[in-house]
Amino acid sequence: MRTTSALVSGASIAGPSLAYWLSRYGFEVTVVERAPGLRPGGQAVDFKGPTHRAVLERMGVWDQVCGRRTGTTDIVYTAADGSELAVMPGEFTGGDVEILRGDLARILYSRSSQRCEYRFGDSITALCADDAGVRVEFEHAPARRFDLVVGCDGIHSRVRALAFGPEADYVRHLGYYYCTAGAAGWGENSRERGRSIGYNEPGRLAVRGGNKAAHMYMFASGELHYDRRDEAAQRALLAHAFDGVGGPVPDMLRELRDLDGFYLDSLGQVRMNSGYTRGRIALVGDAAYGNTLGGFGTGLAVVGAYVLAGELATAPGDHRAAFARYDEVMKRYAKIAGNANAGRFLAPRTARGIRMRNRFLGSWVFTLMNRYADHAATDIDLRDYPALVPGPAVQS
Repeated sequence: MRTTSALVSGASIAGPSLAYWLSRYGFEVTVVERAPGLRPGGQAVDFKGPTHRAVLERMGVWDQVCGRRTGTTDIVYTAADGSELAVMPGEFTGGDVEILRGDLARILYSRSSQRCEYRFGDSITALCADDAGVRVEFEHAPARRFDLVVGCDGIHSRVRALAFGPEADYVRHLGYYYCTAGAAGWGENSRERGRSIGYNEPGRLAVRGGNKAAHMYMFASGELHYDRRDEAAQRALLAHAFDGVGGPVPDMLRELRDLDGFYLDSLGQVRMNSGYTRGRIALVGDAAYGNTLGGFGTGLAVVGAYVLAGELATAPGDHRAAFARYDEVMKRYAKIAGNANAGRFLAPRTARGIRMRNRFLGSWVFTLMNRYADHAATDIDLRDYPALVPGPAVQS
């Protein structure tokens, strides 16, 4: 018997969460991350309900997360002259606890780094799996063999592309792009309720201030082809998309020139109809069940990591049984991400759609929708896996 080795790709949320649990169960864990280090800042992410809290408590990070929480932010939708039209309460866009993505990643990294090997500034370039393991080639490091490989590398997952097939086969474009830039408008440990200002024109949304970022933009578009590493080209693309838009947008675009932390991406939904595992390779988080800005993504990542590691520990040496159980549990729970398209709600394509959205925000139906979201976040039978077990044997 020997210790099972696992390679985890991605060091944002799902990756360090999985690394923590696998290492606690006796696995030998290596985490590879393309970025040169932990990514600081980022928009606020959230957790909702007792299920998410239970996993964070079992990881021993709940108090730390609460200690770095941001405040709740309402989005106030305004007309071009600044008059108020509608309010989207922060309870809808956030959760019970919100925290900047970079702060959460740092907390999770600190819980796992002493037991796991982290390799920053590198990425997977090839996977060759057989019955005995997976040979992994890297951009910089020499090739190595692992018993298991898990992709926790986001909606544009390299592991998914290498092991399952091209992104176009699994990610559906939802007809919108979004952008965040600048630091969120919260100081350390802020608890005050905040207000951000949102302005719509058909197919466009611009938001200034709040706990997501200094600026957030969203615009309707078919699929665009651009270099995801060329920030200057992406800034020009965004400026073109909002050319001629009124209200606060011209001032915002001038401010944008001086804001760092620029991030642009499409709204997409991952659909893995055949399951999240194949052979000795699995997917967790947005790589498996992402739905951009659809809510629940961070909660799904930490719950998915907990379930996958727990099932592997419960079925030592039999990754096939563990993967099958993980697929079964998370297929049901991941339905909370649903077929939601945040773009259609936040940036309706017509003036009539914007007016209808604004009226909806003040209706009793909107209140019911919030209650459904609260229920969906807890709709899982969360097993109490062992706290610590010996490393599982490798099945020959």
